[in-house]
Amino acid sequence: MSTSTVSIEQIANAGVVGAGGAGFPTHVKLSAKADTVIINAAECEPLLHKDKEVLRHFTEPVLAGLAAAMNLMGARRGVIGIKEKYADVIEKLRPQLQAGIDIAPLGDVYPAGDEFILVYEVLGRVVPPGGIPLDVGAVVINVETAMNVALAPGQAVTTTYLTVGGAVANPVTLRAPVGTSISECVAAAGGPTCRPANYIVGGVMMGYIEDDHAAVVDKTTGGILVLPDDHVVVRRRRQDWNQIVRIGRSACDQCSFCTELCPRWLLGHPIEPHRAMRSLEFNLVGEANVRGTSFCCECNLCSLYACPEGLDPKNVCAQNKRRIAAGQSRWQEPPFDPRRAEVHMPNRKAPMRRLMQKLGLTGFDNVGPLVEAPLRPRRVGIKLKQHVGAACEPAVKIGDKVRVGDVVGRVGLNDSKPALGALVHASIDGTVKAIDGVAVWIEV
Repeated sequence: MSTSTVSIEQIANAGVVGAGGAGFPTHVKLSAKADTVIINAAECEPLLHKDKEVLRHFTEPVLAGLAAAMNLMGARRGVIGIKEKYADVIEKLRPQLQAGIDIAPLGDVYPAGDEFILVYEVLGRVVPPGGIPLDVGAVVINVETAMNVALAPGQAVTTTYLTVGGAVANPVTLRAPVGTSISECVAAAGGPTCRPANYIVGGVMMGYIEDDHAAVVDKTTGGILVLPDDHVVVRRRRQDWNQIVRIGRSACDQCSFCTELCPRWLLGHPIEPHRAMRSLEFNLVGEANVRGTSFCCECNLCSLYACPEGLDPKNVCAQNKRRIAAGQSRWQEPPFDPRRAEVHMPNRKAPMRRLMQKLGLTGFDNVGPLVEAPLRPRRVGIKLKQHVGAACEPAVKIGDKVRVGDVVGRVGLNDSKPALGALVHASIDGTVKAIDGVAVWIEV
């Protein structure tokens, strides 16, 4: 599979976005220059398996996508960051690695897949607060994103790979057309084994509860986990802001465990979640207490693992973060101690085994074998915004016949130039039945 023939234009036309996070348009990311491209195969969210399954079953296109990204960015080195416990996948990869590409075995910890942590573990470079990996010469892409880059010359992004796990009959990793309902995905895993069933989209640490089971998956959906009402993760997610504040004010004893285990604090960033908790006593005012929360990555380790009182520093940080952003009062040159990682990081990682025990996840089957045959939904909803940037504008009208790969949404203009965003495409053959401003609905 040639990598020199993959162009930025082809990646843009295929609608490739980051499949492991917020969906940053890949054609924009790969237009920069870097010395190293890292594939993030750490997959540190509990019970998710789609990255290693894609890497195992589609090794050649993933490696081709990495090589193509290196070629476009002028990178001399490519690295696959994957947990060393996946020895079978690593052994399959090694004989196929091209010159300049190697493997970085990672520990079984959380959050190994955080971009900043991954860059530090792989390259020993600390991304500055408020920065991006490119600031230290690196670019990070997801496993599925790399595969989509390789396929871009002939295939638009019309499917997504995701693990369905937790309280389901048969945990699996699926290939689902973009726009498939989450209820159909859960049904493909044998259906829920609990009633009522709560669907967490994206993972127990950084995902969210989706009460509308007719909601659809998009290019960035990496997992759906089913949990019962009485599960600790569900109960924590169901707390509202008033409860978080009331309990936090009364129970936080400023032990600072949340700060001592915070991945971004360990990297030397000026974030101290225990000081954010202190701000609850002052009605969220006091610049010294809250300003550093601008650099929170919202990994939830402080709330779901570190805090001995079961409080919610993450949501307090997130609330402050949004308030600070709205007020445009972030530090221009935040204080930064890059030496802290070398001193503290090796001894303060959260072992996945302990994390799963604390979250009550050890009773679920921790597997997710890939079902290669794609789902065949009769109706899909193609979201017009599946990426960072501006939403697409519909490129079709009700009644139009479309085929898989046809463009159904285009990014508009911003000051006479294309706005930041990515094309969206039909994922099934059918007829456009509705356009509601959020999605284009297609039926067979």
